[in-house]
Amino acid sequence: MLRDQYPALARYTYLNTATYAALSLRSRAAMVAHLDRRDELACSDFLSWFDDMDRLREKLGRLVGARGSDIAFVSSASVAISQLLNGMSWEPGDEIVTLENEFPNQLYFPAVLAGRGVKFVESSWEKLQENITARTRLIAVSQVSYSTGFRPPLERLDRRDALLYVDATQCLGALTFDWAAIRPDMVAVNGYKWMLAPNGAAFFAITPELRARLAPQVVGWRSHFDWRNVNNLHAGAPVFADAAERYEGGMVDFPSLYALEASVDTFFELGPKTIEAHVMELTATLREALRRIPGTTLYSDEFPATAPSPITSVHFADRDVAALSNRLKTEHRILTSTRCGRLRLSLHFYNDENDIDRLLSVL
Repeated sequence: MLRDQYPALARYTYLNTATYAALSLRSRAAMVAHLDRRDELACSDFLSWFDDMDRLREKLGRLVGARGSDIAFVSSASVAISQLLNGMSWEPGDEIVTLENEFPNQLYFPAVLAGRGVKFVESSWEKLQENITARTRLIAVSQVSYSTGFRPPLERLDRRDALLYVDATQCLGALTFDWAAIRPDMVAVNGYKWMLAPNGAAFFAITPELRARLAPQVVGWRSHFDWRNVNNLHAGAPVFADAAERYEGGMVDFPSLYALEASVDTFFELGPKTIEAHVMELTATLREALRRIPGTTLYSDEFPATAPSPITSVHFADRDVAALSNRLKTEHRILTSTRCGRLRLSLHFYNDENDIDRLLSVL
């Protein structure tokens, strides 16, 4: 059975992928195989590890609708947005627009850029379009809100001349990503949530047009385009490659990335659209059941999302949701989380209706 690949599911009712994913035996085996290979060959084949990473780039490009050459590996989505914001040439009066209830990655940079006279605008979705002006240089949003599960219809956005940065951490792996419809300039994904990978496995996809304008903010021995010539490394200022790997600089987290590749292989074997349909159907079942509990209010009912989302945010009248989440964990081994005064529930393809039934019986 597929669930048998995820040992944590045998001990917990796992409804918390939006915080951390359950790790598969397949991903664990991929990490161990790499470490065993290091021991067997004493790392003498280390350049071939990068060939493996190029294979993973192609798979990730296919998953988001980009090309392998558009993919750069980073340690987290924070590094990706830092590369972008630090690499842009800002002028006083420039604007960054984001959505309310965003993840801190998209909220903290005003503290850094305020000294350059950059204006920061937090907006509701309903007013986002009118807040995009001729001075807007960047729109930075999540494909799915980490706190509420709101999924904005980004394909409807008229961004004028602004760049569009999308953080797809809270959906890719459960939902498909339509690059052609959304037309992002940069998409970042941290893999330890819906991509079912360990920490350290993250990536971003960046268009060739933006690469031509955005200078790398990390410089290291792999910055020069001919870095594979390790017996005669370039001395002097690097000549950057055209591909997105120009932003990596040095070594990458090989064990975590091999684990990520194992997850991506699972996605393609099951079918990304099949996974999305299962997750959305299961989430709809969960939401309908929660509506029948007296005193519950779903965020998706208060503020209807225009597209389905794998995150369910629910308010319980007269209940301390933090205490409720803790009791679910400590007394019943049901893993959830709390955000913005609501209980947050997040289902992936390894969940089934038995998980929902168990949650409801305890509630």
